[in-house]
Amino acid sequence: MEKARPLWATPLQFVFACISYAVGLGNVWRFPYLCQMYGGGSFLVPYIVMLIVEGMPLLYLELAVGQRMRQGSIGAWRTISPYLSGVGVASVVVSFFLSMYYNVINAWAFWYLFHSFQDPLPWSVCPVNGNRTGYDEECEKATSTQYFWYRKTLNISPSIQENGAVQWEPALCLILAWLLVYLCILRGTESTGKVVYFTASLPYCVLLIYLIRGLTLHGATNGLAYMFTPKMEQLANPKAWINAATQIFFSLGLGFGSLIAFASYNEPSNDCQKHAIIVSLLNSSTSIFASVVTFSIYGFKATFNYESCLNKVILLLTNSFDLEDGFLTASNLEQVKGYLASAYPSKYNEVFPQIKNCSLESELDTAVQGTGLAFIVYTEAIKNMEVSQLWSVLYFFMLLMLGIGSMLGNTAAILTPLTDSKAISSYLPKEAISGLVCFINCAIGMVFTTEAGNYWFDIFNDYAATLSLLLIVLVETVAVCYLYGLRRFESDLRAMTGRKLNWYWKAMWAGVSPLLIVSLFVFYLSDYIMTGTLRYQAWDASQGQLVTKDYPPYALAIIGLLVASSTMCIPLVALGTFITRRLKRGDTAPRA
Repeated sequence: MEKARPLWATPLQFVFACISYAVGLGNVWRFPYLCQMYGGGSFLVPYIVMLIVEGMPLLYLELAVGQRMRQGSIGAWRTISPYLSGVGVASVVVSFFLSMYYNVINAWAFWYLFHSFQDPLPWSVCPVNGNRTGYDEECEKATSTQYFWYRKTLNISPSIQENGAVQWEPALCLILAWLLVYLCILRGTESTGKVVYFTASLPYCVLLIYLIRGLTLHGATNGLAYMFTPKMEQLANPKAWINAATQIFFSLGLGFGSLIAFASYNEPSNDCQKHAIIVSLLNSSTSIFASVVTFSIYGFKATFNYESCLNKVILLLTNSFDLEDGFLTASNLEQVKGYLASAYPSKYNEVFPQIKNCSLESELDTAVQGTGLAFIVYTEAIKNMEVSQLWSVLYFFMLLMLGIGSMLGNTAAILTPLTDSKAISSYLPKEAISGLVCFINCAIGMVFTTEAGNYWFDIFNDYAATLSLLLIVLVETVAVCYLYGLRRFESDLRAMTGRKLNWYWKAMWAGVSPLLIVSLFVFYLSDYIMTGTLRYQAWDASQGQLVTKDYPPYALAIIGLLVASSTMCIPLVALGTFITRRLKRGDTAPRA
């Protein structure tokens, strides 16, 4: 007899799994960046509009498909049409790419977490040079946090062409991260269901603690004022709307097959519409909540840097012009500078090149996202806090929980279709399949622990999923509405949940959401074409800063391969199915 499909212990467990998967690092390090770039509070307008017309409907669609078909992505789309198996295969390929590089972030989080117990924090001061006559030259040209990230953590090479050796410390952290993921997914929903309670709830506890601490920091109000002051002119900027749509799309994890996999373990009568609304609203609320935390800390960091800059200028002018201690203050600095420039022009001109232009606004305008925000900007702020070790441990523990929670969804998207396949599961137990997937991912992931590993990480992060996911979700929506049939799907949902499908869902699925995805797809495609030669940011140790370089031809070939390997699954599998069906029909045709 066929084994019954495993189920979540309670509907709440399923909701926690979806929240743990959807609420990830993007909420903490990309959404605040987009707020900063596109008008602060005014960015919430396109963001909420895109949540209503794109986020909620597409999330509900994927959950409903998974719950109705009760299979992973490959099986679910094959059930709708044999020609659509490629959609599921493409989802698995994209999830495989994502798992390969995403767990490296968890490895870095482990690395920083282990170093957070040192006093002082290792990124708070520059190390001394080999002669012990001063500080390390590279560190002095950069900052102590940049030095710790680029030199001590990544030991980064000057360009992508210089691969270098595998760094054993990050490599060990990566093995540890994969071991943790394996233990969490070992027994499928049975073990994942228990873990998600922690990975979903603990980040909120840490964010709440950070919010209380952040609001009490000196200068926090500067950051919050910067965030909530709307720049209404940005509403006319099409890029603000495109980025809002993209953020909603990727933040919810649409197209990876993870949501379909999670929903396939539901009771058929589960109210997935209610759960889709809860998860999407909670995900967006978390982004806004995380932004308040980030900007309060950002305001503290900017104010600290601004005041440090002012103090250096005051000290320089006080010593150069033999001024009385305490005479020069932040309030009279500009006035005294003007007087000194007119009274002692020649002496002032000598000192002038050393006088820095201190501006709080320019400090707040420095927009950083991704690993730069998590491992450089945040650590810069943490090192200046009291009891910095405690705040560092809390922060990197939160990053780890967010990362592991997302990894559970990524691996579920790969494992569910594999364990659903009788050809594989009849030979290998679930634990062996999970172990094999983790081992392969970990082995390939070692590429990201080489000296050029961060450059390859950026390639995967920028190009492995963007176009592929847009195409996958477009085909999914069109398939349900026009191949399977919207009326048929509506009657399936009514039979499952006993609820009639609202006009809003039908309008979004049949028209608005597909048109929006097509416009996003066209934008990204034209953006890639218009950009011309693709470029990347390389670390120049001699200058202590990032410089822009062109990707070499082989890196461009790998970018093309990454995009093509997932997108081409859809037409190639459809073509293969068509050919095999024609051949079978030819074999069974009556012979004369």
